[in-house]
Amino acid sequence: MKYLNPKADLTFKHVFGEHPDLVMSLLNALLPLAPGEEITDIEYLPSEMVPENPLRKNSIVDVRCRDKSGRQFIVEMQMIWSPEFKQRVLFNASKAYVRQIESGENYHLLQPVYSLNLVNDIFESELEGYYHHYRLVHVENSNKVIDGLQLIFVELPKFHPHNYSEKKMQVLWLRYLTEINEKTVEVPEELLANPEVKKAVKAVEESAFTPAQLLGYEKFWDIISVEKTLYYSAEQRGLQKGLQRGMERGMERGMEKEKRQIAQNMKSFGLASDTIAKMTGLSLDEIDRL
Repeated sequence: MKYLNPKADLTFKHVFGEHPDLVMSLLNALLPLAPGEEITDIEYLPSEMVPENPLRKNSIVDVRCRDKSGRQFIVEMQMIWSPEFKQRVLFNASKAYVRQIESGENYHLLQPVYSLNLVNDIFESELEGYYHHYRLVHVENSNKVIDGLQLIFVELPKFHPHNYSEKKMQVLWLRYLTEINEKTVEVPEELLANPEVKKAVKAVEESAFTPAQLLGYEKFWDIISVEKTLYYSAEQRGLQKGLQRGMERGMERGMEKEKRQIAQNMKSFGLASDTIAKMTGLSLDEIDRL
């Protein structure tokens, strides 16, 4: 049996955008929900959020859904990290939050919005953990919280199940996302033993997709490869420019320091300030301060 990678755009949306039970299981496993707050029902919402400003591009998310209490959930799979991704996540979550009520309606009608972002890249290299939870908290008293937006980022490359003691379903879903791909020959028994994960595994079997979908799947990875190359090239160019600027500034500072030292020596020998200025290029004020 051949499998497709569930992280690809086509497969991710097929698994979690067409099977309410699977996205509900994923959310319950990965969201910071307190006991009694588990999601028990899901209704899909349009994934395209048209901005109020027509000059801006539409912001499209992978999966957007809501439960009966009105809480909204946004799920995204991001293959390549970029610094502006956090702002995009905040923008999408904020839009979903404010659009819950019409002008003049009571604010108490607003329900929380949870944004779950699975990132196939490392963006917090100085931190050991792969799970990053953001919310509005009081700077000095972190127990004081403004409910509304909760942003969760998961660095998939950092996930190693033998190093952590997460909830069982969290481990299973993260293993599904990190272990199943085109190279998979035999699916681990632990994944197949769970009905929901087994269903998700079956959903990415190559035989479940049409030739046209498989072509789109291949094009997706081609695009990702090109984007990675372009991003790396831009990053390298930025590093080179930074290094060059640093060297130039270092040389300038070194030359300036040397000129001051020469001027100070000339001044100690009793040379006139205007003569020193002509020979070193320093101003009279600079020479007087030496």
